[in-house]
Amino acid sequence: MKYMKLGTKPDTFYTEEAIRSVVSDVPADLIIHVNNTKYQLHKFPLLLKCGLLQRLCSDTDDGDEEPVPVALHDIPGGEEAFELCAKFCYGISISISAANLVPAMLAARFLRMTEAVAKGNLVAKLETFFDSCVLQGWKDSVAALQAAWRISGWSESRIVQPCIDSIVEKILMPPSKVTWSYTYTRPGYTRKPHQSVPKDWWTEDISELDIEVFRSVISTVRASRLLPPPLIGEALHVYACKHLVDPLRAGAVANGCVLHQAQSSAAEETLAKQRRVLESIVTMIPGEPGSVTGRFLLRLLRVANYVSASSSTRAQLIRQAGSQLDEVRAADLLIPLPSDPQAYDVGAVEAVVEHFLAQFQRPAAPDERRRMSAAMDKVARIFDECLRTIALDRDFPVAKFVDLVECLPDIARSDHDSLYYAIDIYLKEHPELSKADKKRLCRLIDCRKLSPDVRAQAISNDRMPLRTIVQLLFVEQERTMGAAAGASHGAAVAPDRASVDAISRLAARTNEDEPASSADHKSDVHRPRRDHTRVADGATAAMTRSLSASTKTPVAGRKERTTEERGSRMRNKE
Repeated sequence: MKYMKLGTKPDTFYTEEAIRSVVSDVPADLIIHVNNTKYQLHKFPLLLKCGLLQRLCSDTDDGDEEPVPVALHDIPGGEEAFELCAKFCYGISISISAANLVPAMLAARFLRMTEAVAKGNLVAKLETFFDSCVLQGWKDSVAALQAAWRISGWSESRIVQPCIDSIVEKILMPPSKVTWSYTYTRPGYTRKPHQSVPKDWWTEDISELDIEVFRSVISTVRASRLLPPPLIGEALHVYACKHLVDPLRAGAVANGCVLHQAQSSAAEETLAKQRRVLESIVTMIPGEPGSVTGRFLLRLLRVANYVSASSSTRAQLIRQAGSQLDEVRAADLLIPLPSDPQAYDVGAVEAVVEHFLAQFQRPAAPDERRRMSAAMDKVARIFDECLRTIALDRDFPVAKFVDLVECLPDIARSDHDSLYYAIDIYLKEHPELSKADKKRLCRLIDCRKLSPDVRAQAISNDRMPLRTIVQLLFVEQERTMGAAAGASHGAAVAPDRASVDAISRLAARTNEDEPASSADHKSDVHRPRRDHTRVADGATAAMTRSLSASTKTPVAGRKERTTEERGSRMRNKE
């Protein structure tokens, strides 16, 4: 950061009884009030350079012994800026940098310290430093822009607009030509003297700007069409990480409870500021695919719930997140409710999944279809992993859990292993479920889509309803019979040991679970999602006999009987 030094005299300002004065043999004849500070100064040095004070003191009598009072409560920059100007008038040494340039310049203009009043006055010196040094530097331009905006906003365009132009010009500079200092604290990045400059070198510094001026910078950069959309998206990501609280973080959840319960104006102001930042960021997201990541979009959606953003903002985030759902992780789908940060907004998750599935209703080229099919497989795994976390919530209703599972169609899941684990966790965490609810949950599992290991585990799982275990045994028997039919020389494959062990448990549970209501039976028979759910309750005994017989009869015995039967047929022919 560059500096400019003015004046040579030592600082003789001091404070006594809340009054700022200057060490001098001459009594003070000018009292200036700036907000809560009172200054006892002298007309001679100040009136020589301040046109405003000349006008305010023009009606006073020079022979009057009483000091002339002047109120300057509305001076830009307040006491600090006024004192810089006063010290300049006294010739006291002052240092000007991008940190204090803007308030000093605005105060000097307010006091009319121009060349028309005195040659070499403060305004001209500050403007020269601004043009020749501040605007030429990167961090100096950002600091000056931030200071000018917070003091005066767009009203001081003589400072704001040149700073914006300087910043945009440097952002659009090719990275190979960047020679100035910048802030870049990303993990894993080690800056070296000859290391190439990262393309997003500028994003961290401009994230310090207020949202309105940040939006102006980004809009100007986008209008140039010289930077790729993902680079704009990265700038939005850095800004959001700095200014928006992620509700998933432990501290944010606690603060969220406080903010939503508190009625203080400070809490409302904080939420309003977060809401304004979020909605501005969402409107700046480029429309090109891949400009931002799906994880970033879901993070913004969580914040939107947290700050009660507008419905249009949430709808845009849901639509865009749905188109990039295959990029996220299971934890990203855990969207807290605004009223209860410990609960999940399943409605938002269902809406995101719905927009993801809507892509498959549009015609697409074969290559695009293959890409979308791979994306569907990935989303199914992510979604089922998310279900496993939601299943741990003991207050989550079974009806909502069923609706959430059914968000994805049957075709979306190539296997049901993860779905089985999610449902098993829900059964474990909700032991009070009725038999009907357990059946309702387990009907969602397609037994034919379970891997052999998971199917064996499910058969041995006491939390599974009897009907589900029967279906699993039928699938296992079909697998065994298919393997036997394909074996060479008629060699049969014995069923899994888990299937055989389940027979005794089935026999013990049959009498207990047999008296199922006719309503439950009808719901099993007529449910269109699973063909194998139409197995009758009486199949348990048949399955038991079939599997028992297959385990007791040795292969050699079956071959001997076959030979005897062949001999009997030959004798009959004779």
